[in-house]
Amino acid sequence: MKTAWEKYDDQKMAALRKFNEGYKKFISECKTERECVVESIRIAESYGYTDLRNWIQEGKQLQAGDKVYINNMGKALVLFHIGKQPLEMGLNILGAHIDSPRLDLKQHPVYEDKNLCFLKTHYYGGIKKYQWVTLPLALHGVVVKKDGTMVQVVIGEDENDPVVGITDLLPHLAREQMTKPASKVIEGEELNVTFGSIPLKDEEKDAVKANVLRILKERYDIEEDDFISAEIEVVPAGKARDYGLDRGLIMGYGQDDRVCAYTSLMALLDTETIDKTCCALLVDKEEVGSIGATGMHSKFFENALVELLELAGGYSEIRLRRLFEHTDMLSSDVSAGFDPTFASVNEPSNSAYIGGGMCINKYTGSGGKGGCNDANPEFIARIRQAFDKHDITFQTSELGRVDAGGGGTIAYIMAAYNMNVIDAGVAVLSMHAPWEITSHVDVYETYRGYRAFLEEM
Repeated sequence: MKTAWEKYDDQKMAALRKFNEGYKKFISECKTERECVVESIRIAESYGYTDLRNWIQEGKQLQAGDKVYINNMGKALVLFHIGKQPLEMGLNILGAHIDSPRLDLKQHPVYEDKNLCFLKTHYYGGIKKYQWVTLPLALHGVVVKKDGTMVQVVIGEDENDPVVGITDLLPHLAREQMTKPASKVIEGEELNVTFGSIPLKDEEKDAVKANVLRILKERYDIEEDDFISAEIEVVPAGKARDYGLDRGLIMGYGQDDRVCAYTSLMALLDTETIDKTCCALLVDKEEVGSIGATGMHSKFFENALVELLELAGGYSEIRLRRLFEHTDMLSSDVSAGFDPTFASVNEPSNSAYIGGGMCINKYTGSGGKGGCNDANPEFIARIRQAFDKHDITFQTSELGRVDAGGGGTIAYIMAAYNMNVIDAGVAVLSMHAPWEITSHVDVYETYRGYRAFLEEM
């Protein structure tokens, strides 16, 4: 079976390695949606992008070549590079999500039991709960105090930081536990994070908890009640690393879907000359149904387009509808990589293979394509032409064997606007596990494929 690696000489390999060093840094430092938005804006501004809200306040008109972004509540981001064609001729969109499966702290998380202090959690997205025990974990997020002050929290990433974690039952006493199905080996309410063990001297009740709260007060100036207005995520501690003796793979947390978010972002930033306005859309809440004000079901993207049209010739409903009708989009999302250890859940001739390059999924969904977007063949043909022109190695796949399961993306939500949409991204092994695996060459080919889409469609 041929792979994308075979076309890489020393010069191309150097470019691939350089790109992926940036990618590994991004996913090592950006483990929450908020962190992704902050870092993406920092990178975009270094490329000349400016806040669209400043243009709105000043009433400045957008022209071809202008580069703008709009930040939605710190958890979603859309960036536009204005093209030469009128906006009603449509956009080329790369749309990814920046949320990933994890554990969230409850609003009243801190408690003490038998001389140990714990944090209560509620898992977010589709996880195998047993995978999250006995791992070094970190806390990332924000605490917003009553006066509006926002406190950034990161515990467990610096080499001098302590880490936290979730304990498991020793095998000597796990006879009953080991008879349970995998979904019940660890229950959701058992995902309690160990947070402290030293009591505060002269404290009579919950002395360990009192000591932990003392440390939080000294280090972050936050009180227990401040957790009511906090957003703290429990994630694997540590950096993304090369995986395998030959360094061909990448191990990191949150590669679903930050691998497609980073490649989409960089593809837009590195695309210089365009005719059609190009867009990178980074959204929240995909792992729980794309709901809420920062998910794809929100109207924030549509509102951004209204503002864009107003500053580029004047908004009208007909201009907006024409824009949607002429828009092409890659739903930048990952696909299930073929794992020979678990080959039975895949249909080999329609699977995504590690090293096979960028993945295109005509449809996702489950149970007879339920909940899917099923892309038109005319659209796929144009994509094939663009990829061939730029020598992009790509493969087509579906998300597992028919009736084995399935999954979805934001594609069907955007297709409701009557635009052409197809899923396109990177194959992932151990998807939704604390540490996921991708291929260096697949990541880079996907970045190149996204650039070809923006330049040619």
